[in-house]
Amino acid sequence: MIVRPQGSHLLLVTQPDHAALSGRIMDAWQRDGFASHPARATILLATREHDNGWIEVDCAPLLDPSSGRPFDFVGLPEDLKQPIWPRATARVAAMSPLAGALVAQHALTVLSRHRAEASWQQFFAVMEAERRRLLPSDVSQAALDDDYRFVYLGDLLSLVFCNGWTESFDAYEHRCTLTGSRLRIDPDPFDGREITLQVPARRIPAARYSSPAELTAAFTRAEWTLLTGIAEGYP
Repeated sequence: MIVRPQGSHLLLVTQPDHAALSGRIMDAWQRDGFASHPARATILLATREHDNGWIEVDCAPLLDPSSGRPFDFVGLPEDLKQPIWPRATARVAAMSPLAGALVAQHALTVLSRHRAEASWQQFFAVMEAERRRLLPSDVSQAALDDDYRFVYLGDLLSLVFCNGWTESFDAYEHRCTLTGSRLRIDPDPFDGREITLQVPARRIPAARYSSPAELTAAFTRAEWTLLTGIAEGYP
């Protein structure tokens, strides 16, 4: 769950909804040979489905007892976070083994900060084995790494927008900056077009919740809203 403060409220965006937006962003991407990439459809599949392992976790927010607020996707306890990625990889691999390998690569990349932790060793061993198993025989690891950059970029751009992060981020020779509701990418990946950004969110009071039941009740009666904006390239 993405938890975004907004005045006296919190906006809650599910990880699958964020991932769907990342797929729509990359569907408009024209640079880096992506428009004519032979594996474009597979890469887009991995991009928009990379967080589908969160479906079970994000059906309702989970309470962080130390803060009284919902856990966000970063702070979720590891015993809940670790099963998400084998589940997502298996689901995507059922549609395309190469897309599944890209999701496994994503898990290994975005969780790399845990590499040295003993409680994560089995997780990395499992995900590395899945990546090897799913990688087609005619696709090298170097080629997978090259294709993966599009998954990473889509995820990053959507996260910046959904979270409302205002600092600049650099990845794969691109810089993105969110100003208000305009997400700007340098160099321009959209051939001068403006891309509409929309993602659904639930709005709950930014209160300290005393129990999971209280948080669930607030989530159940929450009003829906739509985060909207524009993605554009620097001229």
